[in-house]
Amino acid sequence: MSGSLRISRRMIMPDLVRVHRYQSLPEQGPKVLFFSGGSALNKISRVFKEYTHHSIHLVTPFDSGGSSARLRAEFDIPAVGDLRSRLMALADETVMGQPEVYALFTHRLSQHETSVELKAQLQQLVSGEHPLIEIIPNPMRALIQSHLAVTQQRINDDFDLHGASIGNLIIAGGYLNNQQHLDPIVFLFSRLVKTLGDVKTTLDASLHLGVELDNGETVLGQHNITGKETAVLSSPIKRMWLNKGLRRIQLTNQHIADDRKDAIESADLICYPPGSFYSSLLANLMPEGVGRAICNNSNPKVYLPNLGIDPEQQGLSLMERVHRLVAAVEIDKGGSEIYSALDYLLLDESYDYGEVDLEQLERLKVQVIKTPLITTKLNKYDERLVTKALLSLT
Repeated sequence: MSGSLRISRRMIMPDLVRVHRYQSLPEQGPKVLFFSGGSALNKISRVFKEYTHHSIHLVTPFDSGGSSARLRAEFDIPAVGDLRSRLMALADETVMGQPEVYALFTHRLSQHETSVELKAQLQQLVSGEHPLIEIIPNPMRALIQSHLAVTQQRINDDFDLHGASIGNLIIAGGYLNNQQHLDPIVFLFSRLVKTLGDVKTTLDASLHLGVELDNGETVLGQHNITGKETAVLSSPIKRMWLNKGLRRIQLTNQHIADDRKDAIESADLICYPPGSFYSSLLANLMPEGVGRAICNNSNPKVYLPNLGIDPEQQGLSLMERVHRLVAAVEIDKGGSEIYSALDYLLLDESYDYGEVDLEQLERLKVQVIKTPLITTKLNKYDERLVTKALLSLT
């Protein structure tokens, strides 16, 4: 008769012996899974790959701002900007990697040149005559050119190329070239830049975010929620959903693919990391099957809260964020799951996060871990300290 067995061990924080072992053999490092959205985790990811090549990054495809918005409007494509930036953060930057491909993927067209000049540069890239693509060997170069050519052919004449990410344009072409499936092109370019980890969107679908505010108002679109590209919301967020399009309220959802489910259920540690609380973190927990998979995993789950001001979490204390995080996971439970949504609240030992109610946390069976995570006066997490703390939990 088979069954599951949960084993406890004495925790040391940070566990420098364990961390050193991972750094010595990152190829055999643990599977730490991050439900991450934007760029908040990129610096941590760059350090993390020194300790394990098996981290898993499920990023939200629901963004609707920045240069990704233009591609989404043009092709009804999932947001690819955060996906590309995480691929680049995890790319092998040693001599064993592909620095030429990395340079191309991270290049942006100028904000200041004319549309005619930008179209000419795109044509140079498609034809293989641009300095950034000339140095990439075949067959890689031809493959990249073919995907860029698809994007070039499909965009309208008035498409705004100012500040466009070449990596986003390449991924968009690959998406259009693969029957509008994102996973094959992400897998391909993960191999091209030798990504030291696994990066995927939570859903391979073109959906958007919608929220209802405490004052009854509804807002559609991630770019209207974050308080970064538009004014801060007039009232705190009451609830959020996945929506079809940006024109009217059309609640929808989809089930995660089996490979995402398996990745969540088999992770050695699940981290809810810093980032925009709703549009980056909770958005990743909304697809059907995510919460169920989390609660089918017996390994630790840890929440590392934001520092500073996040416009999305106005009116939310740390304890309220913990409750909403747990609720977002547990709403998807089907009844047979036996493990927790959250085990640890990881905090810097000196930073003031507001009230930490130990009685509430005990009722939720959440333990507080306090350890040095900040080393500067900028009130920002130190990437190496965070990495060591998280790895000590595996």
